[in-house]
Amino acid sequence: MTLTSYTGITNAAAGFYTSHQTETKDSNWEFLFTRAIEFRQETIYFIIVDRFLDGDDSNNQVVNPNLYDSYRHYWGNNLGEDIKGIMEKEDNLKGLGITAIWISPLFEQVESLQFDNAPMHGYWTKDFKRINPRFLPEGEENSLFKCTALNRLVNQAHHLGIKIILDIVCNHSSPDVSGEKGKLYDDGVLIADYYHDTNNWYYHNPEITDWENEYQLLYYEMAGLATFNESNINYRNYIKSAIKQWLDIGIDALRIDTVKHMPLWFWQEFMGDLKTHRPDLFAFGEWGFSNPKDGKSPQFANDSGMSILDFGLSGAIRECLAKNASGGFQLVQDVFNLDYLYNTATELITFFDNHDMPRFGSLNPDGNALRLAVMLIMTCRGIPCIYYGTEQYLHNDTNGGEDPYNRPMMEKWDTDTPIYQDLAKLSKLRRINPAISLGSQVEKYINEDIYCFLRRYRDFRCLVCFNKSYYSQTIQLQNTELPDGEYYCMLTQTKIEVINGNVSNLTLPPQSVLIFNYIGEKVKGKTIMRVQINGIKTQLGESIIVIGDCPELGNWDINKGYTLEYINPNTWFGEIPFNETAGKAIAYKYALVKNNQEVIREEISVRRWILAHDGIAKWVDIWQR
Repeated sequence: MTLTSYTGITNAAAGFYTSHQTETKDSNWEFLFTRAIEFRQETIYFIIVDRFLDGDDSNNQVVNPNLYDSYRHYWGNNLGEDIKGIMEKEDNLKGLGITAIWISPLFEQVESLQFDNAPMHGYWTKDFKRINPRFLPEGEENSLFKCTALNRLVNQAHHLGIKIILDIVCNHSSPDVSGEKGKLYDDGVLIADYYHDTNNWYYHNPEITDWENEYQLLYYEMAGLATFNESNINYRNYIKSAIKQWLDIGIDALRIDTVKHMPLWFWQEFMGDLKTHRPDLFAFGEWGFSNPKDGKSPQFANDSGMSILDFGLSGAIRECLAKNASGGFQLVQDVFNLDYLYNTATELITFFDNHDMPRFGSLNPDGNALRLAVMLIMTCRGIPCIYYGTEQYLHNDTNGGEDPYNRPMMEKWDTDTPIYQDLAKLSKLRRINPAISLGSQVEKYINEDIYCFLRRYRDFRCLVCFNKSYYSQTIQLQNTELPDGEYYCMLTQTKIEVINGNVSNLTLPPQSVLIFNYIGEKVKGKTIMRVQINGIKTQLGESIIVIGDCPELGNWDINKGYTLEYINPNTWFGEIPFNETAGKAIAYKYALVKNNQEVIREEISVRRWILAHDGIAKWVDIWQR
């Protein structure tokens, strides 16, 4: 398989990457039709660089020594951690089961105090094409393509099978610090200045006062941060060219800050251009405190070209497990019941704490409750994200654990903690059992304290049973959808017997989770097409079939087409293996089959695709009728 452009795409599914561009004599059509990286199988670990590990003390006082606190008393100051510190612990993260590291912004920052705080977080960028020198060895060039430290970080991670997620912010640059605001550079060359904005790079509006006012959210300032004018084509070209450079170095995915503060059309253009540059790119945005009930955040996830962080589920988990709120696990299930509002609920990023809220341990110091929260996001639908130090039960309760005390220094890397061991096992399970990463989620038993659900895909199954109470409980579990036989919990070796699909007298120990698996046969083929269709309502007994002009799709024979799997009321999904037709152009469409008799085909001529010779690709389509 030969391509023009980024050579890492062809081997991404196998874990091989390159960090340069190349050209071949062949056309680039295969490249444009290949989507190799499947992020739903990943386990993400979110690191605040300045709080993880000081691997090189030579850089601690570069740029502005007054912002560095060697005694680590002032939490708002820089504490010295760096890229080398992350590299030193990548083996540890590999053992933890981490397959993707989300790194807080690495861009060159304004280096001044505001309200007695330094920009240790990384969100006050002044040059998107340079790296923060505080994170580099002293004296190392920080221009993006001249920085060897970044290449070493990326290449070492890829060698270990770990992807790198870069945190970016497109909405704003810096606030007024030291009499300067919004000074922006293009690899060291000044191109914009808020106070001398002759080319209209910025909006000049007051700060947001009404957080329910959409106009203010889009065009006013947050906390005095200089807000970019996305209507300026020069700004758009600059930010897109900068992020493309990071992708060319080997960054695998993006976490995008403050997405609800920029209009949808901008994100559609931004993601469209980046995915033309890197068709396999995965990105997720921070729509702050999103909730499926708000209507706007699901629409953004459906139409923007990126996924989002699942704040709705995070809030429900914190209420259920950290605060023991009334309703218990039903609060969590209420969120899952709205998954049909998203086109790709299985790609939402699940979490229960981060750098903008008190850690779970500050709400509830019970380590067993924290462990249950970890195991819930590792087994439920979505892509789990673990905040750094969670596996070490890290938290600081000063001021209730509010910022900056939710960003404590990493203190230890113990590989024997229960959560460390759980994560290592469950991350591996997510890759072995596609029911967890790709499949549907079905509630099987629920009350305030007990929650049992099934993950299913093809003939794969995973039954997960939680008990958050402080005493043992015994339940009768009906219609587990597991084949009859004996099963052993992968964590505790507890045995159950399934008879006629049921489990009698299932005892759940206090604050425990039991996980039972049935492993089926994975789809195999030269080219595997991961197919998803949204926007069609089906009833019990109805099915969605893919038909087309090739043997694998039945040569338009509805009886020989490929039947997809039900995920939720808005989503059907399946993996279609192509062997005979791999490397060829095909036409296809979808059909709804009612009660194995009536057939309703899409009202569309055909859809067309060029299959790569090998690898994994995706179709994400909307029913046309």
